[in-house]
Amino acid sequence: MIEQLEKVKLLPLYTVTDLHCLPQLESILVNAGVPFIEVTFRSHLALEAIKILSRSGKLIVGAGTVRTKKEAEDAIANGARFIVSPALVDEVVQYCIEKDIPVIPGVATPRDIQSALNYGIHTVKFFPADIYGGVTAIRSLSGPFYDVRFLPTGGVNSENCLDYLANDRVVAVGGSFIISEKDVQKDPQEAQRKLNELVQKVNG
Repeated sequence: MIEQLEKVKLLPLYTVTDLHCLPQLESILVNAGVPFIEVTFRSHLALEAIKILSRSGKLIVGAGTVRTKKEAEDAIANGARFIVSPALVDEVVQYCIEKDIPVIPGVATPRDIQSALNYGIHTVKFFPADIYGGVTAIRSLSGPFYDVRFLPTGGVNSENCLDYLANDRVVAVGGSFIISEKDVQKDPQEAQRKLNELVQKVNG
């Protein structure tokens, strides 16, 4: 999963409030060559959205903002193929390792990163990236943690994403800037155009 994500370079973070948007969302992502979606637990519709988006098999669907083992269990039961957390939550990491599900825990400090390494995890979410030093911090952390890959989110946008992706320790960038429910609702064609443009930008 991480190898595929590294090729795509973009992990859309999506909070669902309208299930009717999901078919259009799937179409936009597939057409743009971005087969990933991280559905966040910031909405009570998250599980249903994960289930719906997983049905066709066209997208690699994951769950984000996972803070408890119960959320991880429910997400995986409904089709989630990877788990992303805002912090390193021991019970979530342990459960995902037990179930052989990729898990990307949130980190912000050297202590956090070392805790992830202690679990054998070498790809971590750097969050919130802008608050904790952004590109400069990742460059510094990559020295002692030379075997760690970073997925920065939080403050990453279409203007600075190339700065992050220029670092070979960054596997991809994540965020709601990639595609949002609001954009899909307002004008699907424009949402498709914007995503296509972003994909072209990150791929040179």
